[in-house]
Amino acid sequence: MENLVKKLKFLGLTKVEAEVYLALLKLGMSRAGKISKEAQLNRTTTYAALKSLLDKGLISYVIESNRKVFKATNPKYILELIKEKEEEAEKMLPKLLSLYTSPKKESQVTLFYGYKGVKSVFQDILRTAKEVLVIDAEGQFSEKMSYYAPYYIREVERKKIKIRHIVRRGAKVNSTKTTTIKYIPRKTKSQSVIDIYGDKVAIIIWSEPPEAVVIKNKAAADSFRSYFEILWKSAKN
Repeated sequence: MENLVKKLKFLGLTKVEAEVYLALLKLGMSRAGKISKEAQLNRTTTYAALKSLLDKGLISYVIESNRKVFKATNPKYILELIKEKEEEAEKMLPKLLSLYTSPKKESQVTLFYGYKGVKSVFQDILRTAKEVLVIDAEGQFSEKMSYYAPYYIREVERKKIKIRHIVRRGAKVNSTKTTTIKYIPRKTKSQSVIDIYGDKVAIIIWSEPPEAVVIKNKAAADSFRSYFEILWKSAKN
């Protein structure tokens, strides 16, 4: 259930909305009190979430004995909701682009904060990379972003992005079909990962919440590539 809550949050619901929606899916047609008990939330919070879910079209209700009885919309509606948002974004994009002023000189260093920030880094990899060199000591990505990792893996495979991945022996890694993995001895733990792609170097620190630094500089990227190749030659299959 916790994983489903994370995935629903990824699709745009709040944590409370996701918990109430899942409780209603499980219960079937129910009054607010029962939903509140199943979701382990107080009534005020539950009512607010139900109102929001009604606005989103994810639930509906009927009146029985002058009281509202709620029921969840077929979960397939979530796909329709996403498609509607995509269509609205496509309609809005030309106007947004007309307002956008491209900076004369792009920033060389960009900082990202939190899981949404780190997701932006991985989205940039999917948009621009043909090959990614990864120095990832512990393989934290799949664990920390379990709701997003399956999508990222599918897109890497679909776009045929080649990945060479160095990890410490014993680390758990959900690799793609395009990934080659080599191992280095497990001596000390590390909370950071380095992704080298194109003329960029992304350094992700898996703190809580995570942070990332992206350096856009060809000389820096080439230097990190040389360092990676030295490690790659000494690493074991």
